Amino acid sequence: MQISRRPCPEAPARRLADAGLPPLLARLYAARGVARKDELDYALTALLPPDGLRGVKEAAELLADTLAAQAPMLIVADYDCDGATACAVGIRALRAFGGTVDYLVPNRFKFGYGLTPAIVALAAERKPALLITVDNGIASVEGVAAARAAGITTLITDHHLPGDTLPDADVIVNPNQPGCSFASKHIAGVGVMFYTMLALRAELRRRNWFATREEPKLADLLDLVALGTVADVVKLDQNNRILVHQGLSRMRAGKMQPGIRALFAAASRDAMRASTFDLGFGLGPRLNAAGRLADMSLGIECLITDDPLRATNLARELDRMNQERRSIEEDMQASAELMLDALGNSAAHGVALFDADWHQGVVGIVAGRVKERLHRPVIAFARSDDGLIKGSGRSVAGVHLRDALDLLSKRQPDLILTFGGHAMAAGVLIRETDFPRFAAGFDAVVQALADDEALNPRLETDGELSPHEMSLEAARLIEREIWGQGFPAPLFSDAFEVESQRLLKDQHVKLTLRRGNERYEAIRFRHADPAPDRLRAAFRLSANEYRGVASLQLLIEHWEDATGG
Repeated sequence: MQISRRPCPEAPARRLADAGLPPLLARLYAARGVARKDELDYALTALLPPDGLRGVKEAAELLADTLAAQAPMLIVADYDCDGATACAVGIRALRAFGGTVDYLVPNRFKFGYGLTPAIVALAAERKPALLITVDNGIASVEGVAAARAAGITTLITDHHLPGDTLPDADVIVNPNQPGCSFASKHIAGVGVMFYTMLALRAELRRRNWFATREEPKLADLLDLVALGTVADVVKLDQNNRILVHQGLSRMRAGKMQPGIRALFAAASRDAMRASTFDLGFGLGPRLNAAGRLADMSLGIECLITDDPLRATNLARELDRMNQERRSIEEDMQASAELMLDALGNSAAHGVALFDADWHQGVVGIVAGRVKERLHRPVIAFARSDDGLIKGSGRSVAGVHLRDALDLLSKRQPDLILTFGGHAMAAGVLIRETDFPRFAAGFDAVVQALADDEALNPRLETDGELSPHEMSLEAARLIEREIWGQGFPAPLFSDAFEVESQRLLKDQHVKLTLRRGNERYEAIRFRHADPAPDRLRAAFRLSANEYRGVASLQLLIEHWEDATGG
């Protein structure tokens, strides 16, 4: 692992500081490509307008016609946090507009992903006039054909990359479909649905819909949009940062859905200090636990209920499921470690792992853990039905995972049954007997696509902090800003003397570090090996709360021996 410093251009940093930003933030933002203060304008008026999304006008007209006809609608959701929040946005908005709408979320173990013909058959039993997909559907060619054959109109809202053939839906809203000029190509599924609801409200205004009914405030749904956007780990371009900022601002002001409030309580986090870290590592995993282990309808119900007591009970059940998920993950991780030990130094460019006892819903997390250890694209597989295995993959910057799978499917057309996803995460279905062939083929395509730099583990930091910047105030200043995928949270580096260290719960190292005359409390999670007497650390600033008292704590992500250096 190499610790390097992220370059920071002086002119933009000085310009941002002159515009009134604290010098530390000016430096951090300039290093992330921000050149002007208006790029940090997170007002709702700075959002990209909905009419840039191809199909959104037609979607609004279709939805408005359906509302006017008082016809039933059914949302087909995905089983992750983005899908759950997108579904909740659709349910809450369409009901507020006066619509009759329900939802259906596939059980991932029985039906798999997306609008399949089997899901259409299940949906048809409810006799909807309109099927609306959220966070899925762009690859559902057969499912849309089945809906058309059943006489059901389909509206696809999605953000995933399309395949060679688009489904023959009545309307498609997806920034990544051919011919769409919408600038924010990285908007999450929940963002696409929120934009669709904005366009619908504009269409209803044109139709004088609100002359006899109250017009809903769609901004009240931005807590859901923020959660789904952060949890789906999409790139936080300016438009996505606006959505996240607005959602966090509402949470901090106490304006949130009962389910969001209950999830904060279940995660033992303070909504008044809500951060992207809370959404990504506190609330998101608890919602995802439902989709991983059982049925995401539990999570959706938590997000759409207006009953605080019911929301609390649902959030507690989600928390229990998340604890169960952690236990399963630990066992699977131990199994993966044994496989990696057996590989020794012969680790592939692209790593594929399979264990017949692994849990389908947790393989993605295991893939992510192994990716962090090896700095390689990793796909972990678990058994499905009828001799098939399902894989979930995670990648590194510089290797587009879906493109890798697409290349492999072209090289060996009979190998991959289905696949889909993003640059950094993807899913794949193959025959169990083909796993050795897949592992070899995946390694080969990653080797073809990746340059040496992409597979060299490197931590890019923001360098050293001055003594006055190593403070609780600086930690809180950073905590309130918007960080995430493509706009990384600040990571600093420096050398320290280790004054003391101890092991917590056999898996975390707690340290007291010294730099000059200053001492700092620090911790490295998920790492049991002792620290050297002198080290160079890559760390984050954290405001640690203990018994009502806040203090600065350094969260160490990596260290290297600096003894004698």
